[in-house]
Amino acid sequence: MISRKFPLLILEGLGLILFLAVLFPFLIVLISAAKTPFEITQSPLGLPADWTVLAKNLFRISTDKNIRYGSSFVSSLIITSGSLVMLSLFASQAAWALVRAKTRLSSALFILFVAAMVIPFQIVMLPLLTWFRAIYEATGFRLLRNYSGMFLSYLGFGLPLSIFMYHGFIKGIPVELEEAAQIDGYSRFRVFYAIILPILAPIHVTVMILNGIWIWNDYLLPLLVLSRGNAVMTVPLAVSTFAGAYVKQWDLIMAAILMAMLPIVVAFLFAQKYIVRGMVAGSIK
Repeated sequence: MISRKFPLLILEGLGLILFLAVLFPFLIVLISAAKTPFEITQSPLGLPADWTVLAKNLFRISTDKNIRYGSSFVSSLIITSGSLVMLSLFASQAAWALVRAKTRLSSALFILFVAAMVIPFQIVMLPLLTWFRAIYEATGFRLLRNYSGMFLSYLGFGLPLSIFMYHGFIKGIPVELEEAAQIDGYSRFRVFYAIILPILAPIHVTVMILNGIWIWNDYLLPLLVLSRGNAVMTVPLAVSTFAGAYVKQWDLIMAAILMAMLPIVVAFLFAQKYIVRGMVAGSIK
């Protein structure tokens, strides 16, 4: 009996160690956000002397006009939600067209989208800025330091993975559903929005959560397109303003990080069953 339970106990122990390793950074952020700068430097791993400091730090970040964390939070919400809506809409339509076309061209286009997932962002970031400036000079349409450039950038960088996930899921939807709807007089446009789009609900949530975590936490792309100190600034850029060349406000940095990660953690906890369902369905169909 003991010999049978021993491997299970080892696995449970490893699972506990892994859980603590993953949870440790979150605990450090929470504890440090409730400390004064002196406490952080003197005892980085110690518990705070007064937990009310956490509320004071959060209140200071939310209300200080010089920090502008509130407007940055709103900007991140706008950029993340707008990008996710565009990604879900365009990627699902593109994947549906590629699945139902069944031609050599559609297969080649799908392979190109999959291949685009392995292109590092660092390779294309400077050409991206060059193109944005060229578009402004040619048309007068500004893509730098505003929402338009962020939406377009995240749409381009997020489409390959999103199309790949939608493609695998749509392959499992019987084409007879669409044929029956067309016999009833549905147009191709209505077939997609009335029949296909509601069926894609599990993969919608999966795509939105995976892309939402990346977009919400992204620092490099907003730094290039928006830059620090701009009227439109995301949460990661706002957090970076607390770290100067000579002075780093660790208490405010940790409090800002805590506020930034709470929405994503809450969204992930509520949507985790849909994430697993969507990923499994897309991988086996």
